[in-house]
Amino acid sequence: MRAFMRSRPARLAAVISALTMCASAPAGAQPTFSYAGKTLTIMVGTQVGGTADTTVRRVSDFLRKHLPGNPTVVVQNMTGAGSNMVFNYFAERAAPDGLTIAYSSYQALAQALGDPSLRARYQDFEYLGGVSDTRVGYARRDTTPGGMKSAADIARASDVLVGSYSNTDFEGTLSNLSLSVLGVRHRMVVGYRGGADIFLAMQRGEVQFHNTSLGTFRTRAAAYVKSGEGLGVYYLATVDAKGGFERNPYVTDMPAFPDLHREIRGAPPSGKNWDALNWLTSQTSELAYAAFAPRGAPPAALAALRAAFTEAYADPEFIASSVAANGFPYPFVPVARGNDIIRALANVSPDVLATLDVTMKR
Repeated sequence: MRAFMRSRPARLAAVISALTMCASAPAGAQPTFSYAGKTLTIMVGTQVGGTADTTVRRVSDFLRKHLPGNPTVVVQNMTGAGSNMVFNYFAERAAPDGLTIAYSSYQALAQALGDPSLRARYQDFEYLGGVSDTRVGYARRDTTPGGMKSAADIARASDVLVGSYSNTDFEGTLSNLSLSVLGVRHRMVVGYRGGADIFLAMQRGEVQFHNTSLGTFRTRAAAYVKSGEGLGVYYLATVDAKGGFERNPYVTDMPAFPDLHREIRGAPPSGKNWDALNWLTSQTSELAYAAFAPRGAPPAALAALRAAFTEAYADPEFIASSVAANGFPYPFVPVARGNDIIRALANVSPDVLATLDVTMKR
């Protein structure tokens, strides 16, 4: 991992510098595949308005701008099985012509646990690019008797209702594990089609806790939190073998999870549930949303798509729009790093897998 442990400003500067160099490569190194007169279809595994959907739609115009021939770009949603349906479609039916790609939530947990709803394997696709993320846990203030005044009040809650897509949804699993590590009793409520549905359920009082992206928390949940109905409880940060972790300078309205645990329990987090949570945090933070083409797509089309993703995320106009919308830029995950993360799925320890398996069955 441990580019993740570098300071965010330093990482951002390094990434932008590297992407700018890629974008200004000599003309002879540019891909020759032309999308002129063609339509690129981007398939998303979550509902319209969800974080992945919003991420894709925000960048789609910039992909069009940087693809040779400036094609029409169409975003289509294929929901089901916690985003797994779209990847099954890619593995089994999508034409490898470079005109249809998937850009959706990276469901590392489903592959690691052998979830039967995910028949595809990420290493069998062609990785194009993606973004990393910071995960946030937030709650209804009335989750505790008398209302939550601070994040540490979550320790007073009992039987917290947690919204989730499915039993192997990584967002629900992050909630499940984090509350277990904190010693907070809770129950999972599954079956929601996406984060937007869970947010509506939280507003209705059907669920009380949800794990989402920092960008979604800053946008979709902003008015809800400002009204006093919701409260940010923690953001997740990966802890290294020496107990060190990086605090996010963009998040000052809630504690990092290790700090919250120390405040509530008087010690840093530890144990099997923590080991599993820490592993899953690293997976979901380093590659949250990933774009793929089917295996067998024309090499020239893959080169064009990869260059377009690199250039789109380095585009100053796109960076400015991301900061304006979220308060921070999207951290881009280039091809080499994305492929490393995907290969690392095979190296998860048996103890972590066993803990995750037990967590899924609760």
